[in-house]
Amino acid sequence: MSRLLVIPAAGLGSRLGAAVPKVLVSVAGTTMLDRLLTLYKEAVDCVAIVVNPASEEAVRRHIAGHPDAARIECVVQQAPTGMLDAILLGLPLAERFRPSSVWVTWCDQVAVHARTIERLAARTLPDSHDALVMPTVTRPDPYIHLQRDAAGRIVRVLHRRERDVMPTVGESDMGLFAMSPAAYGELLPVYAQAVEIGRATGERNFLPFIPWLAGAHTVTTFPCENPMEAVGINTPEELATLERYLRTLSPEP
Repeated sequence: MSRLLVIPAAGLGSRLGAAVPKVLVSVAGTTMLDRLLTLYKEAVDCVAIVVNPASEEAVRRHIAGHPDAARIECVVQQAPTGMLDAILLGLPLAERFRPSSVWVTWCDQVAVHARTIERLAARTLPDSHDALVMPTVTRPDPYIHLQRDAAGRIVRVLHRRERDVMPTVGESDMGLFAMSPAAYGELLPVYAQAVEIGRATGERNFLPFIPWLAGAHTVTTFPCENPMEAVGINTPEELATLERYLRTLSPEP
């Protein structure tokens, strides 16, 4: 059993106003990247970090000083075409590494609970790996909503930033996904050939892959441990919110 973790981290973090690449922004004293590497240290065996050209040197320098540098690779996304293309940049590493599961997490999802990761690991064993497994969260005023049919199958993903009409309370992803080798290495590239460009963003998004995949394959979801796990960091206010939350988990002396 082996797992590859792909971390799309090509965002500039301009809304945070940071002087460093977003993935190197400090959250309660520890960079986003180091928090992720610690969170997934026991769950994954190899990590691919996808960065933009402007961030490459700083991220590579940071990785070089990490104790697990030997199992971390830095990949460059030359143009900001979207999360889908960023995730696909891990394919060459997957072809060499032959993982039994491919995990993806956004670089700012740093508050994922250890028990959520344990549940994801238990649901992605080689002999019982569905095409896609992901934790979800039910929350008011969702940014993303997973729309289901009467049978519970995900049939559409609504995006607030794509100007979709959103429900008052919705079910959202939390920026953490696990794909089987076939889903990542075969089905995702097929989907990428015909994916529609986001109406408002002009980007090639990953999330619409979920209902596309669910049309013919098994997509499994389970509730996360705490709604705070799903909070991403895009603004100084969100950074402050996550820092307060993380400090309640590990109080300062």
